[in-house]
Amino acid sequence: MTSPSTPPSTPPGTSVWNDPSRPVGERVDALLQELTLEEKAGQLGSYWLRPDPEEATGGAAPMESAFANDRSTFEAAIAHGLGHITRAFGSAPISAADGVEHLRTLQRQVVGTSRLGIPAIAHEECLTGFTTLGATCYPAAIAWGAAFDPELVRTMARRIGDDMKGVGVHLGLSPVLDVVRDYRWGRVEETVGEDPYLVGSLTTEYVRGLQEAGVIATLKHFAGYSTSRAGRNHAPVSIGPRELRDVVLVPFEMAVRIGRVGAVMNSYADVDGVPPAADPELLTTLLRDEWGFEGTVVSDYWAVSFLESMHHVATDPRDAGVQSLAAGMDVELPETGCFADLAAAVREGALEESLLDRAVRRVLTQKVELGLLDEGFDPGTAGGAVDLDSEGNRRLARRMAEESIVLLKNDGVLPLAGDTARTVAVIGPSAAQPRSFLGCYSFTNHVLSRFGESGTGIEITSIVDALTEEFAGRDTTFRHARGVDFTDPDTSGIAEAVAAAEEADLAVVTVGDLAGLFGTGTSGEGCDVVDLSLPGRQAELVEAVLATGTPVVLVLVTGRPYSLGAFDDRCAAVVQAFMPGEEGGHAVAGVLSGRVNPSGRLPVGIPRHVGGQPGTYLTPTLGGYAEGISNLDPRPLYPFGHGIGYSTFSYDALELSAGRIGADGTVDAAVTVTNTSERAGQEVVQLYLSDPVAQVVRPVKMLVGFAKIALEPGQSARVVFHLHADRTAFTGRAMRRIVEPGEFVLRAGPSSEDLPLEDRFVVTGPVRDVEDVERVLTTPVDVEIADRALAAGAS
Repeated sequence: MTSPSTPPSTPPGTSVWNDPSRPVGERVDALLQELTLEEKAGQLGSYWLRPDPEEATGGAAPMESAFANDRSTFEAAIAHGLGHITRAFGSAPISAADGVEHLRTLQRQVVGTSRLGIPAIAHEECLTGFTTLGATCYPAAIAWGAAFDPELVRTMARRIGDDMKGVGVHLGLSPVLDVVRDYRWGRVEETVGEDPYLVGSLTTEYVRGLQEAGVIATLKHFAGYSTSRAGRNHAPVSIGPRELRDVVLVPFEMAVRIGRVGAVMNSYADVDGVPPAADPELLTTLLRDEWGFEGTVVSDYWAVSFLESMHHVATDPRDAGVQSLAAGMDVELPETGCFADLAAAVREGALEESLLDRAVRRVLTQKVELGLLDEGFDPGTAGGAVDLDSEGNRRLARRMAEESIVLLKNDGVLPLAGDTARTVAVIGPSAAQPRSFLGCYSFTNHVLSRFGESGTGIEITSIVDALTEEFAGRDTTFRHARGVDFTDPDTSGIAEAVAAAEEADLAVVTVGDLAGLFGTGTSGEGCDVVDLSLPGRQAELVEAVLATGTPVVLVLVTGRPYSLGAFDDRCAAVVQAFMPGEEGGHAVAGVLSGRVNPSGRLPVGIPRHVGGQPGTYLTPTLGGYAEGISNLDPRPLYPFGHGIGYSTFSYDALELSAGRIGADGTVDAAVTVTNTSERAGQEVVQLYLSDPVAQVVRPVKMLVGFAKIALEPGQSARVVFHLHADRTAFTGRAMRRIVEPGEFVLRAGPSSEDLPLEDRFVVTGPVRDVEDVERVLTTPVDVEIADRALAAGAS
């Protein structure tokens, strides 16, 4: 009798690698032994059937046009097999049904050409949802940060993954784990915020959600991309190794060790002179040897070629390919260029075959785990009809938008009473342009706009139309005047806007961004700015409306924070909506009407000045304001974590379970929060750690825990943070991560600058080295509401 632990024998006529009853490693090894050098190299390449330049303007990736000449045909690219099919859905406006058939056709060709019938992995972008025509567009990642809700992000990612899996996609190029260090950087909208723990907590849940659906997630951009000089895209990164490890790398380590992510993508920007695409210390020593990553490393588009053409660390494409593969790169995206010569490099002794095998084994492992090599798998039937913008998706998109909107200021004008007769002027470029709700990696702004399409590709209600719907049947009249556009210097429309405001009881002034790529937008990849003033002539519009004396509710629909110091004190209310997605109009209208009680909190600070900065809250003493040292005051107008709503909350009794713990101990910090208003609402309880004296300069404070809780009027909650001593760790003078004994301060409250509760504890014993151990990376939270306990998970 066959033992239960012994896999059954492979059926006659079935290769070992096609037998799903066999262990994955055995299947991969058997297939690897059958491949020629050319077939091995083929598994590390990719192909992108890009739109004809006569059909689409600009590019969807940096310097795309530079790689338009001398491209191989698809037939030539798949002659020895193919690793990835690039964006079969997300490159041109095609329906979901046509996309399914398009991908099937490509896969049939790949399998039919491959001597051993190996399919390709199909990858797509999915940062704001599946980037294809007609798919749900969720809020941008910066809005996830504002929602402060990891479980909500996980639910969203699971839905995105279900849709992608349903049409035959295997891998998604998301999420972005870059920590914001400079607000001028165009890709701030793609990030989750300026705090590494917030970024790591939310993106780890995104990874879990996407991969629960059977789609591999990809971490971007490893590492240091967002810390480039002057916030310029692709500019050099000059940070020190301590900042890199203690700030930039934290979210990546969380997503690798906790989320068990399946793929990682390199950063374009060199770090202290070394491009990550050719850095073995980053791609192998740290990522794999220290963190235990077992997936594939895929190149950002043309990053391997950039080693020669942009970084000038390689003599030719072959040298670039050899360097990158040896460093730990596994797949070249979006097309095979430098990896095309890997087989020849092995034959000529320029590359060890073991390094080639190492990468191929990783790619084949993913293909086996995805079921692509199972006996009976038919690429001609993979995927099917899927409603990519279902009612369930839209409900979730609206909830995500509603929970991400931040009410910064309110003198009592909000919410707008439904029974009061009034005329409201709705002014500004964001009011009637729903594309402003969408990030640069939405299909609308990333692809559709390049085809001369002025529409959105999905149903989106503008702010002015959503307000009209919201107040239907009430005695409220809305009058719209655009005033100015996002970047057009024409200010002739300001007079109409002023007239509308003068005749109104209230003016809702909507300003912000219109995302694009490489200078075609005010926010997005390659859309960096010299300062933090509102784009175009929008500040002039705000000033003109304020001058009328009509109360102003300023609504910002943006991808980055902008300076509001010039007019904040004259606004009756200020609402920040970070690119809230396809349901953004309804979400904004709901906040203004009061149907939605805003619960978003700032994932980035709102600056007071347009210059003299930028800086984030995560800074040491001398990074902040120091009278007598500098005339520049970098303190924000509204700090990280700030946000108010239509409910009020009190904070009482920060209680620590112990005053002293060992260097591997845990202290529980309990906070009591009460809803002191007459309306149910949500509060984001935030816990910050300070290290008053350390062997290296430390941030004044850092977020170490948070929990978003919902309370009925008069209801209280006891929020308990379980803080392990590892959460105090930092990189010491010897460049080893340590837990250093000494006194630490914990503060709790509703924002990084509003922390009414404080207590201290001491870590005792010798210095603990945590460099070579899997240290505790999260702060689990328990929430006890009334007489029932709810587990809030690791936040």
